[in-house]
Amino acid sequence: MGAPRTDGHPDGMPSPRLRHGRHSCIGTVYALTTITHARVPHFHQPDLARHVMQVLHAMEDEHRVCNLAWVVMPDHVHWLMQLRQGSLGACLQRFKSRSSLLINRQSARNGPVWQAGYYDHALRKDEDLRRQATYILANPVRAGLAEVIGAYPFSWCRWPTEDHPPR
Repeated sequence: MGAPRTDGHPDGMPSPRLRHGRHSCIGTVYALTTITHARVPHFHQPDLARHVMQVLHAMEDEHRVCNLAWVVMPDHVHWLMQLRQGSLGACLQRFKSRSSLLINRQSARNGPVWQAGYYDHALRKDEDLRRQATYILANPVRAGLAEVIGAYPFSWCRWPTEDHPPR
């Protein structure tokens, strides 16, 4: 997965101009990345990371998405999912709104939790979902937060990894 184009956007997320022409399609699998506002590492706090995980599970429970894999890093989230309902933009808006509400309540704070933009990649039919999931799950290993894939407590995958069954 390549780095998102920022077009000089100061927060490191894709320029809002990239949203023009963006469309989503129910049934398509997306690899998504969204970053916290000012890259504040909220999710070093386990309770806050668990709130994000709760919202990711709720999105599937409501049949909005089919979760395939995700990882909640200290200042961003990687999410591999299949869109089942609505638009991708509405899905991300719901995710960010719900998780922000929980995080702000828990932290007794107000204000933005997430940056406005997000990176998305619609996977082609021939792309290997498990390989993409493994790439996502390897993020904590690459960042030095875990020694092996599957050991990071704020990650999940539909398929078993080498030593860890789905949780």
